[in-house]
Amino acid sequence: MDRSLPRLYAITDRQRYGEDFIKTLRKVLSKGIKMVQLREKSLSAYDYYKLALEVRNITKEFGALLLINDRVDIALAVGADGVHLPKDGLPPRVVKELSPDLIVGFSAHSLEEALRAQEEGVDFITLSPIFKTSSHPEVEPLGLTPLKEVSERLSIPVYALGGIRWERIKLCYKNGAYGVAGIGLFLEDAHSGRRSDS
Repeated sequence: MDRSLPRLYAITDRQRYGEDFIKTLRKVLSKGIKMVQLREKSLSAYDYYKLALEVRNITKEFGALLLINDRVDIALAVGADGVHLPKDGLPPRVVKELSPDLIVGFSAHSLEEALRAQEEGVDFITLSPIFKTSSHPEVEPLGLTPLKEVSERLSIPVYALGGIRWERIKLCYKNGAYGVAGIGLFLEDAHSGRRSDS
């Protein structure tokens, strides 16, 4: 695709964003984050749509891209910039056929999944978890070697995800990552003094 993607990529989580989701989102965006994925699996379609409409207006205000997790219908309904697909979601090729202009991201957890996603026409992938993460403590982290291998094999942007903290970002870049994605990474000073892994 023609437009280059931002290097920093925030993923939302209403539980971790606290009572005032919108206020926290604004704080995250005020740090200069230019891509946000609205990832709220527990909401009904109607509530997800209503929240997505509000978030779409805020991301426009900050000049940031908005991706909707999984729900292509909601992405189209609110005029989002793209979708981020889980590995058990719609095939990326189908989404591209439905709406060629949507940015399509994909959650990959191995080289095989990453290569398959690239063949299906995705615009970028997230590779996770790179480090141990509080979001999925039961999952063994991949580490930096697979990040380097995947980044070398793919011609599309690869975002490192999972347990990313500010002091680890350079390591991710050194091992080929195009950018970094996270939840807690961008919350470190959005909540007063609160810090958490992505």
